[in-house]
Amino acid sequence: MPSTFRQNYHHAVFSTRQRKYLITLEIEVRLYPFLDGVVRDLRCTLMAIGGTRDHVHLLIRYRADVSISDVMRHIKGRSSKWINDTFPKEGYFCWREGYAGLTVSQSVVGDVEAYIARQMEHHKRVDFRSELLALLRAHGVEFDEADVFK
Repeated sequence: MPSTFRQNYHHAVFSTRQRKYLITLEIEVRLYPFLDGVVRDLRCTLMAIGGTRDHVHLLIRYRADVSISDVMRHIKGRSSKWINDTFPKEGYFCWREGYAGLTVSQSVVGDVEAYIARQMEHHKRVDFRSELLALLRAHGVEFDEADVFK
């Protein structure tokens, strides 16, 4: 076969340091387009974005020649710097180290997009801790619960 063909979808979830409520509405309405720009700059596609005051969900289609860890390093690093530069009166902003990364099949992309779109409504019933643990379990990710929220 002369070429390699791949389609990669990744559902990433990451939170603010100490899960503080740092993502105000003023920040959110500008942060989401900024994150889309970072993803496009990496020549990937942001399929969905959503979250709450303490965390963000992204569904990204990424290229075969880029690692998802590089994509996430750029997303978190560049957005953290941008928030601090753009909203200095808000105080120091930082994402929590690490992220949850879940692979997604093309057959459920629509379901994941809908799930991400409903984040504000979803979190009226479910807290972030419960949500993240349920996602990790549903995807068969091995983890030590004591380490997840250090």
